[in-house]
Amino acid sequence: MGNTLRRLVRQLLRTSDMRSVRNGVLTFILFAATVSVAAAEGVRIVPLVRDDSVLVSFELTDGYTPAVKDAVHSGLKTTFTYEIELRQHVPAWVDRTIQTSVVTNSVQYDNLTRRAKLTRTVDGMVESTEETEDEAVMRQWMTTFQRMPLFKTAELETNREYYVRVKATARPTNGSMLWPWGSGISGITKFTFLR
Repeated sequence: MGNTLRRLVRQLLRTSDMRSVRNGVLTFILFAATVSVAAAEGVRIVPLVRDDSVLVSFELTDGYTPAVKDAVHSGLKTTFTYEIELRQHVPAWVDRTIQTSVVTNSVQYDNLTRRAKLTRTVDGMVESTEETEDEAVMRQWMTTFQRMPLFKTAELETNREYYVRVKATARPTNGSMLWPWGSGISGITKFTFLR
């Protein structure tokens, strides 16, 4: 990104044509938007307002890597933790956090029975558990969430823009063996609250 930015600045300085300056600025904005979208591709988020709740669906697209699969099948308890925040953009100030929620998914694989115990907790309370032998079920359990009622709309103002931010981390962390993004990955999606 640094070389491209330097090249655009040099080009803008060399030319005095306003059309070239405008095209250069637009090219830079498009380039910056492409870089930020590429960085956020790891977490796909869809917020949906229904009745008095904000339902959050999200997917960690590349989270269940071959290294994670190997760690699970070694019998090592593997946990994905998702910190979800409902935030409001505040111009020229720090964004306001409205509500937060923590969802933790873990897999404990038993090599003798070849079955995995799956556990999901939401804000410290066990929401559900199940057992499976199916690898696809384990992958989906750890990385995909559908319409989870995580937040209430009571504190939201009509016609205001909000965003949901999801930060995902994995445990255990052995360098980047289990997690290709080092300490974690995050993504955001904006929505407007309409009543």
